[in-house]
Amino acid sequence: MNTINWTKKEFEAYVLLYAAHCNYFESKEEEEYILSRVDQKTYYKIHNEVVVDSDEHNLNKIQQYLSDNKFTQTEKEDLIRDIKNVFFADGSVDIIEKKVFSILKKLIE
Repeated sequence: MNTINWTKKEFEAYVLLYAAHCNYFESKEEEEYILSRVDQKTYYKIHNEVVVDSDEHNLNKIQQYLSDNKFTQTEKEDLIRDIKNVFFADGSVDIIEKKVFSILKKLIE
């Protein structure tokens, strides 16, 4: 896979949008939470990429970016917390979201 030339904010947007989109439904609350973390331009730019990519491609890109870029332990913990906040934004977490959280947490840690 080629090097992914995202900024850290674009990467954060990709991960959070993937989390929100993993059950093929993004609630208004999830969208609002993500927009509180990244600007609107980044949100819409990355949103299209997340939706077009397959689940496998999403996870491969996340893994690739993580291996190509150094994250501090604090940055990793913040990202995991933000993912969790996306899942809880609409007040409920379904089984798909639980599984995706587990996968993302393993990739990030």
